[in-house]
Amino acid sequence: MLTNLKVDPEQLPKRAIVCGDPKRAALIASKLENTRQIGENREYHSYAGSWRGTEVAVVSHGVGSPGAAVCFEELAKGGVQVIIRVGTAGSYQQEIEPGSLVISSAVVRQDGLTSQLVPPGFPAVANRRVADALVQAAKAHESGLHVAEGITLTLDVFYSGVLEFPHKLYQKAGVLAVEMENSALFVIAALRGMKAGSILAIDGYADADLLASYNPHTETMAKAIEAEALIALDALVSVSA
Repeated sequence: MLTNLKVDPEQLPKRAIVCGDPKRAALIASKLENTRQIGENREYHSYAGSWRGTEVAVVSHGVGSPGAAVCFEELAKGGVQVIIRVGTAGSYQQEIEPGSLVISSAVVRQDGLTSQLVPPGFPAVANRRVADALVQAAKAHESGLHVAEGITLTLDVFYSGVLEFPHKLYQKAGVLAVEMENSALFVIAALRGMKAGSILAIDGYADADLLASYNPHTETMAKAIEAEALIALDALVSVSA
């Protein structure tokens, strides 16, 4: 039994979708055939089912890299070989508007977790086969949404303190978007031999001055999350485990 996920590894498929919100995990799992819940503990809600004839898992990991890392590590221990994160992010670029999708090819590691796992120069990169599968699935999925691929940033903070956010710096560097878990996913996947990728629905522009008007619960976002989930499922089953 996996300690924190409370999942029997024998019930865990070799491919997994992960997301922060347990309700989103339930929503994604509802799209599978023969869906069953295989575990529930704290923020970790786990499901298994079939997508296009292939067994897949859907697991929630909560908010932030430390808790998410527990999920990723235990999925690796449970035998998961291909893992795709279906998340949300704030945009750094004007052309990537709310409701757009971003496929993360690599991550700037500005989280606190991975610096305790690997040296500063260790890269956080998506598996190329998984990233390509996401790109191809997005092209095949006629959602009408803007889809971009590139570098994203993982940051621990959501609300500002006395220090300024580094948003302008990374915007100038061409980073596409910022979120809170991809760095942990890509580094742990590299260390544990998993193939990992990530697709993100953009829920606003990453500007601390705009947090007061931040609202990720819109019809536009619901459409984007629906699209990214279907794209991720198609990509997941197309990559060899």
